[in-house]
Amino acid sequence: MIHKVNLVYYKNTVDREDNFQEIIYQLWKSYPSLKKRDSIGSWIYAVSINTSIARLKKVSRIEYRTTIPEMPDKDHFIDEISTNESLKLLLEAIYNLDALDRSIMLLYLEEKQYDEIAEIIGISKSNVGVRINRAKQSLKQHFKKNSYGRL
Repeated sequence: MIHKVNLVYYKNTVDREDNFQEIIYQLWKSYPSLKKRDSIGSWIYAVSINTSIARLKKVSRIEYRTTIPEMPDKDHFIDEISTNESLKLLLEAIYNLDALDRSIMLLYLEEKQYDEIAEIIGISKSNVGVRINRAKQSLKQHFKKNSYGRL
């Protein structure tokens, strides 16, 4: 689960490793406050996503950028992930979504139910549905714009 979250949020190996360690630390630190021991998978996703987003926000506040950078090692990274062309194209499209929509789409692709996604992310079930539909439309537009065709 943690590796999947890292894959969606961080493009290079070093950042993924750093974030992995931070997630493990946050899981360890917050375990005593876990109330529903039967939903540990949802809790791991929630902590992983929240830690990743918080880390991204922290890094973006520290770095001053005059322009939004492209992924410098995008081609290398995408080639490194998998030889499956469909997965490469989907990941490239998901990188264009905002952080919250990336999280929602990750959980949706993991076949989580809307109510479970809502609990993990901290938004309403209906908002999950709206965001999934908008993200799907955004992904479709990305594929049309880049002439990828269908996955």
